Amino acid sequence: MKAKEKMDHVLRVMGEMFPDAHCELNHRNPFELTIAVLLSAQCTDETVNKVTKDLFEKYKTPADYLAVPLEELQHDIRRIGLFRNKALFIQKLCQILIDEHGGEVPEKHEQLTKLPGVGRKTANVVVSNAFGVPAIAVDTHVERVSKRLGFAKADDSVLEVEKKLMRLVPRELWTETHHRLIFFGRYHCKAQNPQCEVCPVVEFCKEGKVRMKPASNRKAK
Repeated sequence: MKAKEKMDHVLRVMGEMFPDAHCELNHRNPFELTIAVLLSAQCTDETVNKVTKDLFEKYKTPADYLAVPLEELQHDIRRIGLFRNKALFIQKLCQILIDEHGGEVPEKHEQLTKLPGVGRKTANVVVSNAFGVPAIAVDTHVERVSKRLGFAKADDSVLEVEKKLMRLVPRELWTETHHRLIFFGRYHCKAQNPQCEVCPVVEFCKEGKVRMKPASNRKAK
């Protein structure tokens, strides 16, 4: 089976498994999404949503984040990993939004990546979910699943994984593909204890095939 045919098949299966795959970070506008994705680095979406429930009621605009001391913002997001650095990034980001973008989150990818704390993955999430621009954001789940299923090599960088996925998937399906891969990795093909025994695409997964072999056979090799 050719790579594109395999990708089409895998995405159909994932679509059947997770028909409602979507961005799980709670937000009401592009600004809140940007803050939420920034906070989500090395942190679960579940934890971020717990923090932003109160955070987004207290801070509604970039100016709100700049109206308090850095220490207060750090305290408000203290449950988030790397909260000190992230609080600093948020205030710097908000200052740039006010100074250069009229207080609004820019829609262009290259402008987003110039904001403090906003890397390529964050920018991809924002443009695709907030502005409807097709993009594939490669997080840990997307990277893991792509490599396990052979769509990327084990030593590929995150950018290389993204480029390979973009070549295999039609542009109009990039965002949908991103969500399906995340859900598949988050709830099925987990980093620890993946559900190989009931996986409908284990035939494409070298790691899964090894896991499925009897322990005696694995030791013999």
